[in-house]
Amino acid sequence: MELFAISGLINGIASLSFALFIIYKNWRDKVNQMFFLLMTGMVIWSFGYWQWLSSTSYGAASFWIKIFSIGSTLIPAFYLHWIILILKKETEKHVLKLVYILTVLIIILSLIFPELFIKSIIAKLSFPFWPEPGVLYHFYLASVYGLLVTYALTLLIKAYKTSSLEIKGQVFYVILGSIFGFGGGLTNFFLWYNVPVPPYGNFLVAAFPVFFGYAMLKHKLFNAKVASTELLTFSIWVFLLIRTTTSLTLQDFVINGGIFILTVFAGVFLIRSVIKEIEQKERLEKMSIQLAVANDELKRVDGAKSEFLSIVSHQLRTPLTAIKGYISMMIEGSYGKLLETQSTTLEKVFQSSERLIVLVNDLLNLNRIEDGRIIYTFAPVDMGQMIDDAIFDLKSMAENKGLKLAWIKPHGMPMAWADADKLRQVVINFIDNSIKYTATGSVTVSLRLENDYLIYQVKDTGVGMTPEGKARLFRKFERGEGGRLMYTEGTGLGLYVAKLMTEAHKGTIQGESEGKDKGSAFSIRIPTEEYAKKNNINQKPIEPTKPSK
Repeated sequence: MELFAISGLINGIASLSFALFIIYKNWRDKVNQMFFLLMTGMVIWSFGYWQWLSSTSYGAASFWIKIFSIGSTLIPAFYLHWIILILKKETEKHVLKLVYILTVLIIILSLIFPELFIKSIIAKLSFPFWPEPGVLYHFYLASVYGLLVTYALTLLIKAYKTSSLEIKGQVFYVILGSIFGFGGGLTNFFLWYNVPVPPYGNFLVAAFPVFFGYAMLKHKLFNAKVASTELLTFSIWVFLLIRTTTSLTLQDFVINGGIFILTVFAGVFLIRSVIKEIEQKERLEKMSIQLAVANDELKRVDGAKSEFLSIVSHQLRTPLTAIKGYISMMIEGSYGKLLETQSTTLEKVFQSSERLIVLVNDLLNLNRIEDGRIIYTFAPVDMGQMIDDAIFDLKSMAENKGLKLAWIKPHGMPMAWADADKLRQVVINFIDNSIKYTATGSVTVSLRLENDYLIYQVKDTGVGMTPEGKARLFRKFERGEGGRLMYTEGTGLGLYVAKLMTEAHKGTIQGESEGKDKGSAFSIRIPTEEYAKKNNINQKPIEPTKPSK
């Protein structure tokens, strides 16, 4: 008898655990609310069953049998309602009104006329108190359990046949839980009708909330980690509670009871900590999704920005080139002799148009590189001659500032393996920057061979760099503090573009300075033709690539 009473206790604790988890976690969802009510009906039935079979007097047994019967009447109604909500059977809701009317009517009649439902309570097998069914009990059993449960199972089977694969998995576990739960519960009715079979199936009723809970888990209403933690914790509670209630001495009862109470507090703390961890994980996942969406939006905006820059730059370059050409012709006297003041003013306009053209070209190059649209054509390049040409073009700029532009030209240098146009931009950029950011002193240009790489370096006595400024070198739109003060028109794009182009040559770029006002030295390493061919560097036409991180 105690064994069967314990089965009721186990069923009650399992149902209570899932009911409490639902009310704590997802109370607002209608499916969860009905699941909570279903588990509440299970708790009433299970604890009533436990206390009934544990009773030692007729009065106590009679009271707990009534509680047990109320729970068993509520379960089928809540079960059908839950199934209808899960399957979203909106057309079946009118059936629920009749079901609840019938359920309430049966409960009221059982309380007012108990003898119509339970004729008497007598001893059967090893049970001292077992009920005998009354006249209306047969109707209750056929209508509530027979019709409602059968109808709900019919809906589930139809849904299983017609639903998607994911829904089928959920419905399967609901059907399985229904078979174990109601099938195990029905073994209690054998003794009601004097069939001498003990209710062994009552131990299967615990599968009722477990399988239903797993179905909810598949429906993403439970979390597997939380559910497994709860089941383990509640199992320990049940074991300790059984040890406490079956204690033979007062001392054992106090010790077991104390351990049980401590375990309850520890278990609650454990469950809450796991739930908190899961909630934090869910928040992080949501933030990750939001960041991914924001990143996609940034990519879209960046693409729109690049497209805008490309269009604007192309539209600006043509009229700027025309303006520069006409101003040059005016300065040369093609449209008549100019006064000195006019000529000086036009010189300033000419220089401004040149700066604008350089800026537009930098923007175009940057846009092409970042969009992966720039194409490199590699061939043997005489870097010595390239530097000669750059020195010739920029010599007057250095002389106008009173700077010494020295070119330490070596002899017998091998050819570089490079895209001549792109490399020329880097070569000119280094010399141009040094002249701009040097007030007095010199700019020294050198070229040397080192380990199959040509090292091109430009060293000046200019503004130099602080350690902080050096750390920001080669970043887009970044300029050193001294450079910003000395030359306000810079954009911070030249060195960034130079870095990307050097990397495309499988070379390296470097900037050094001993400190503020102590000058700077910028250099690049470009592979020689022989070394590039020997090591298969940029030997095939390469696809446009994005810059490295």
